[in-house]
Amino acid sequence: MIILKEILYKVAIEVVKGSTEMAINKIEFDSRLVKENDMFVAIHGTLSDGHSFIEKAINLGAIAIVCNTMPEVIVTGITYIQVKDTNEALAFLASNYYNNPSQNLKLVGITGTNGKTTIASLLYQLFKKAGFKVGLLSTVKIMVDEIEYKATHTTPDSLTINYYLAEMNTVGVEYCFMEVSSHGIHQKRTDGLQFAGGVFTNLSHDHLDYHPTFAQYRDVKKSFFDHLPKTAFVLTNIDDKNGLVMLQNTTARKLTYALKSYADYKAQILENQLSGLLLKVNENEVWVKLIGTFNAYNLLAIYGTAVELGLDKLEVLRLLSELESVSGRFQFIVSNDNITAIVDYAHTPDALENVLKTINDIRTNNEQLITVFGCGGDRDKAKRPIMAHIASSMSNKVIITSDNPRTEDPIDIIADMEKGVELQYQKRTLSIVDRKQAIKTACQLAGPNDIILIAGKGHETYQEVCGVRHDFNDMKIVKELLEQLNK
Repeated sequence: MIILKEILYKVAIEVVKGSTEMAINKIEFDSRLVKENDMFVAIHGTLSDGHSFIEKAINLGAIAIVCNTMPEVIVTGITYIQVKDTNEALAFLASNYYNNPSQNLKLVGITGTNGKTTIASLLYQLFKKAGFKVGLLSTVKIMVDEIEYKATHTTPDSLTINYYLAEMNTVGVEYCFMEVSSHGIHQKRTDGLQFAGGVFTNLSHDHLDYHPTFAQYRDVKKSFFDHLPKTAFVLTNIDDKNGLVMLQNTTARKLTYALKSYADYKAQILENQLSGLLLKVNENEVWVKLIGTFNAYNLLAIYGTAVELGLDKLEVLRLLSELESVSGRFQFIVSNDNITAIVDYAHTPDALENVLKTINDIRTNNEQLITVFGCGGDRDKAKRPIMAHIASSMSNKVIITSDNPRTEDPIDIIADMEKGVELQYQKRTLSIVDRKQAIKTACQLAGPNDIILIAGKGHETYQEVCGVRHDFNDMKIVKELLEQLNK
């Protein structure tokens, strides 16, 4: 229990009706979870408005209500707190409720279209190898040092973030690395957190089902850096045309990384093979197990972040050489007859192009590249034909299939993708709705030394059809199919 007035610090209050001296059990923004003596925060969600459930929350035992507009009926004995923005209020309330846990560790946020998961996860891995207690908030999983929890969102809600940060405080975590999505920034989920640093990866076409324009998508990302404190650092990719935009209004210490431009942290690719990369980072060479230009950028961001957090430069290079790829990020197996199957999360045009370019840079062209991919339902439709164009123009064969159709008809999604396949590439393109059958067909078409890329789902262990999640793991399925073909 905590006294209500003690968790109102930094909340932009407009009107209070009732006492703030009462004891609050916990904070909820889902009315279904409210219990006796709870506070209910009414959030304007994408599907429903929490203000419609204020009465329900009170009936379930809520004694304090936080809202944008006062309800018509005011119940005696209930405290009502009107604020300008309940999302922002929830962020500060959550932080205060859990005793501002972000202040007790060094929290670094990573944002951008691609690379967030790899950078955050590998920073966790690197700092663990360096002997620190570390936290991770990522798309793939949440780590409280050694303890793993399942992740449900790229950036969780404010209550969940602060709960896990408080758990990290309990076990003595010193550093935490966190993916920061545009949804999370826009919905103020990261407000109230104290960041030691922020990293910008890149910006390309994504989430335009949520953000009305690309400019607004960019500006939401930029706002994360705008609000960093003077004590923090910003590390930005200046090879990306939006890299310098992220620095325009921040008061944090400004740092840059690049492969092509002059920067504080500069890398050069000396060798690029399926077994790894030889990089020259500033003045030192290092061999790493990850491959591709996009991973060179990721590793450079990791190097810069680790150095800015105080680690020795040469020790960081040594640790970089030990890092293993993240689940579902350019994860590959080689079958007995030398067919290479690569599973990657690439689900944006830029990410798919990067992965295909990486494969094409490495291969000798004596082998086929067969790409299997789909696009998610109930998401940005504009990227569907673009991704099909990229896949069909950069592969020898393409199988267009389902990703997570969600509530859309997968046939309609595939039809949208097929519009991007130019006439000259139509003969090399197949459409197979069933994803497992599509992967099986790719395995049957592949011969010795050929490469199969299965893109879009990466680490996911499910496929969502008609709102229901079914067990589905790209890596597990392709491994089983290749083993069957070898018998």
